[in-house]
Amino acid sequence: MSDNGRSNVARLKVNSLETAETTAPVPTRHRADAAPLASRPRAHRSAVSNGTKLFCVAGLDGRSQTAMRFRDLVEGMENDLGGSDRLSEGQRQLIRRAATLSIMSESVEADFIRNLAFDSEAYGVLCDRLGRCLQRLGLERKPRDLTPSLQSYLQAKAAP
Repeated sequence: MSDNGRSNVARLKVNSLETAETTAPVPTRHRADAAPLASRPRAHRSAVSNGTKLFCVAGLDGRSQTAMRFRDLVEGMENDLGGSDRLSEGQRQLIRRAATLSIMSESVEADFIRNLAFDSEAYGVLCDRLGRCLQRLGLERKPRDLTPSLQSYLQAKAAP
């Protein structure tokens, strides 16, 4: 075949690809007929999404001390943000990351208390990342108002 023959073959391939692309249905990530996660039956959702498992990994039953601590941290942070039913999926993911970083920090701290090797640089990075994660979640220290009310101030002043 000549150069002309090769270009005809190439044109046929391009045309057949174009035809295949235009006739095949284009998959979409957000289909209009797809039900939202909350309205789908539990049987059609992941065990992690249902809240029945911590992870989708075989062999993790959630009874270890670390798993219990993870669950406690996740629950506490969810409550701090108004409850799990009011959180977006992104917030839930950040809570899980924050719980993981918290457990890692606690583990390093426990090693330090036991006089084991301590890498202050790695610990600082870990704490910094945890702080940024908590900041993204909106968890921040709220100072308690210690100012006494006028009535309690006057009562304390009047008492001998």
